[in-house]
Amino acid sequence: MASYVLRIKRALLPSCLCLALLATGVNGQYEMYSVKSFPKNELMALEYAYGHALDQYAAENWRDSVKYLELSLRLHRLLKDSEAFCSQNCSHVGRDSQDHISLNNDLRVLRHSLLRASCLRKCKANFPVFKLSYPRREVLDAFEKRVPYRYMHFAYNQLNNLEKAVSAAHTFLQRNPDDPLVTKSMDHYGTLFDLDEYLIDHEEQPYQEVFLKAVKLFNSGDFSSSIRDMEQAASEYFKVYDLCLAGCEGAQDITDFKDFFPSLADLYMDALKCKVKCEESLTPNVGGYFVEKFVPTMYHYLQFSYYKLNDARNAAPCAASYVLFDPGDQIMQQNMAYYRFYRDQWGLEESHFNPRLEALRHYNQTTVQKQMLEFAETYLHADDEDVVSPEEEATVQADSPDSEFEGVGDYEESFYANWWQEPKTKGDTGEPDS
Repeated sequence: MASYVLRIKRALLPSCLCLALLATGVNGQYEMYSVKSFPKNELMALEYAYGHALDQYAAENWRDSVKYLELSLRLHRLLKDSEAFCSQNCSHVGRDSQDHISLNNDLRVLRHSLLRASCLRKCKANFPVFKLSYPRREVLDAFEKRVPYRYMHFAYNQLNNLEKAVSAAHTFLQRNPDDPLVTKSMDHYGTLFDLDEYLIDHEEQPYQEVFLKAVKLFNSGDFSSSIRDMEQAASEYFKVYDLCLAGCEGAQDITDFKDFFPSLADLYMDALKCKVKCEESLTPNVGGYFVEKFVPTMYHYLQFSYYKLNDARNAAPCAASYVLFDPGDQIMQQNMAYYRFYRDQWGLEESHFNPRLEALRHYNQTTVQKQMLEFAETYLHADDEDVVSPEEEATVQADSPDSEFEGVGDYEESFYANWWQEPKTKGDTGEPDS
């Protein structure tokens, strides 16, 4: 039986990708999720729900642990979706008004900040999730890293519900492909039953499946259909990316007394760190590998597909878009030279050699964000920022919901050594959930 890594690597072909269709037989915690009609009886502080889940995990109450882990994942999504909605809804407030033209720059910025703050306050008043205590940054980071799925995987294993254990483990490995313990578990499951039906990523973004479908069509030579799906994947990606940026503007901790502008800079710096991470966190994992340079990769496929259909008017802007992100790529530079050499034959104008607008916008946004963050970390970094007193260190360790599960010799490893039980038969579903 092939290992989990080898099984997933079959989704890769030389220099290209192929599709791995996923079944939906294992119901996830988001099946009945709705940001507009979240059950009132499930509303609680995210940090409380997650902390309670880990308490039940430590007590080996696997059912309750799973229940609250799944609830905490829904609460996290509710918080992120609500943050993104209000942030986008208020993003243009105060920018289009002509009343402030005569104001100086400082007053103009302050006016915009006040108007946007007022808009956000009104918007968030309509979402019950904002009436609950806001989770700390380390808790939010755990969810971004999909840590809850690691616990969920083991809890389902202890309940002998291996199908859901596989699904949770696979979801975790999509962001943490080098985790040896969970990978070893998946290899073991592969000796018991066929995993393919249960390799479901519960956090998969809408553009990922469309992208993989487009690549499969590309590999089969169906360039017209590949273009259709790749264009959709690019469009969906930029929408999700904008939502990720919007979700970075939530509540922030203010712990120090500082002057006005340094305080503002600290808040912007925290938001920038989050926004710069969006590109990495949205990069698809295919076959155990992250698709490097994901956005230019989509334009690479589009450029070649349009070329194969003799549509240089669309191929050239895609090539220019790719070069924008990777100017040192010799092959794409040769493609650009080819289009320029035969521009009259193709009927190309100078505008066809410019990057596409959405590519230019994304490039400018990601580049400026990284430059601003680098500047802030270089020139605004406090000398004592990394110095933590023993008292502060003890407080952080005591407050972290994951603190008792961290470190070498992870809490799970001892359980695997003492509690691992193979199912009675291959594909055994274990005990019912209720």
